[in-house]
Amino acid sequence: MWSKRVERGISLKASLFMSSTIRIVLLGVRTVRSPKSNRIMESTNSLWCSSVHSIASTLLLLCVCGLLWPLQEKAATLRSGALTTSLLQASSLFAEEIPEKYRAFVDKEDGYSYYYPYDWRDFDFRAHDSAFKDRYMQLHNVRVRFLPTNKTDIHELGPMEEVVSDLVRYKLASPNQYATIFGMQERNIDGKNYYTVEYGLQTPNFATNSFATVAIGNGRFYTLIVVANERRWKRYRNQLKVVADSFRMLDI
Repeated sequence: MWSKRVERGISLKASLFMSSTIRIVLLGVRTVRSPKSNRIMESTNSLWCSSVHSIASTLLLLCVCGLLWPLQEKAATLRSGALTTSLLQASSLFAEEIPEKYRAFVDKEDGYSYYYPYDWRDFDFRAHDSAFKDRYMQLHNVRVRFLPTNKTDIHELGPMEEVVSDLVRYKLASPNQYATIFGMQERNIDGKNYYTVEYGLQTPNFATNSFATVAIGNGRFYTLIVVANERRWKRYRNQLKVVADSFRMLDI
């Protein structure tokens, strides 16, 4: 509504501007008329009128563009501002913390977040809530899933060694895979407890290494897994450890 009123005002001012310009120039033309050269001056006046009209039209266009541009810029700014606000609301937790060459995934509805390599793309992974994978190395990916639970903390499941061992051998490994646990750690961040385990799974055809981070909160048992081909594990381990350590539960 505001912009329409302004545009109508601009149109009126532009019309007055054009009319005034023509009058002023024509007046100047009339003042130089001479009885001895009426025919010449008449043709000159006609030429001047045509030129004045062109000049006035050009000036009018410049005037209108100059006045309308700030309005268009303002509207674009408002639109981009709304989008920026939306994005900031989704990623404010990571505004000053995202490591170089990573992006943040934030799911406020389901209450979790994590980082993933900036050149990975999202994809659908069976029975998982979110997942991203490397564009070229298909076995390199991160995914998150959660199940309902009446527990409130990962400690309620028992000691870390027992919980992690059972998780890897009976939940993360399939019957035809041989599981090896390389290490585990516990972290407490903002009063929330997390277990992270490094492990490998091997079959006759291929082998993978992974990090898994598990935690309980919001009535859910969360599991993040980030995996790579065993042959490339040494090269990418540190990169994927950042992903595993970045998992956070958000209050919902």
